Amino acid sequence: MKKKLCALQGIVTVLNTPFTSNDKIDMAALRNHVKEAINAGVSGFLVPAMAAEVYKLSEVERMDMVATVLETVAGRVPVIAGAGETDLLKSKKLLKGYIGLGCENVLFQIPFENEKQFRKHFMELAELEPEMIMLQDWDATGYGLLDELICDLFTNVEAFRCLKIESVPAGIKYSRILELTEGRLNISGGWAVTQMLEGLRRGVHAFMPTGMHYSYTSIYNYYVNGNFEEAEKLFAQILPILAFSNQHLDISIHFFKRLLYRQGIYPTANVRKPSLPFDFIHQEIAERHIDTIMEIEANLKSSMNQQCSPRTDTGIKISNPC
Repeated sequence: MKKKLCALQGIVTVLNTPFTSNDKIDMAALRNHVKEAINAGVSGFLVPAMAAEVYKLSEVERMDMVATVLETVAGRVPVIAGAGETDLLKSKKLLKGYIGLGCENVLFQIPFENEKQFRKHFMELAELEPEMIMLQDWDATGYGLLDELICDLFTNVEAFRCLKIESVPAGIKYSRILELTEGRLNISGGWAVTQMLEGLRRGVHAFMPTGMHYSYTSIYNYYVNGNFEEAEKLFAQILPILAFSNQHLDISIHFFKRLLYRQGIYPTANVRKPSLPFDFIHQEIAERHIDTIMEIEANLKSSMNQQCSPRTDTGIKISNPC
């Protein structure tokens, strides 16, 4: 039986978690964020994942976030639920809960101790039969999972159809995995968004950044429509911002929450502890970058509204990933 392929393409937003002043999740703000991202033309959502401070969230909070995003999206774009946990039993409980909510697209984020342990964790989760499995290949200091392991799981597990590569460097691995799977394994880029244009040139199907929705969707659309000069021009404008925000995951979370706060989408820029400090120098630099991105996004949003008024769709090319 021929494997059913995943057609996820474009910008898939990894949602930051909005917190109130008393450290509760603000579901109204989360809904606003989802709506704004859909209006910008994103192709889907991943929640909760690393950018959501996922390991600081309780099981109930994770379920509530996924349920809220599913309800707000209402089937317009795919929602991928993050089942990242270091403990296998906790992972299985989360996955069962997501499937119970009707979320059949899931991200496996599995700690790697050795291949035997990794396979066991993966296969026991896969036995719960989600519709689509995306595997996160996270390694901030090295090449991540072995090609042979990825290809073997892809060949033998029907639901495994998407791979989110976040190893360092990512570019060569994008090309290698695409070649080894003959382009049948859907490849997403995440942390390597600073090499977004390289990734697109190598054939990456989707990118999973946080924030700056109008910028990312515009760069992607310029590129896939052959307007490489405009894609490069816009990417060059946001590259200094990415160089600052992507120096560390905690810095990225601080920065994009401040952006969402300035945009009026989140009520606070609060981050849950523990977290790296975001000191006054970070804040001064961040504010200047936020001024820049707000001007860029306002212009892009205005241009999009002029082209699409009255707006009859979300600009989304893919409404179902599988």
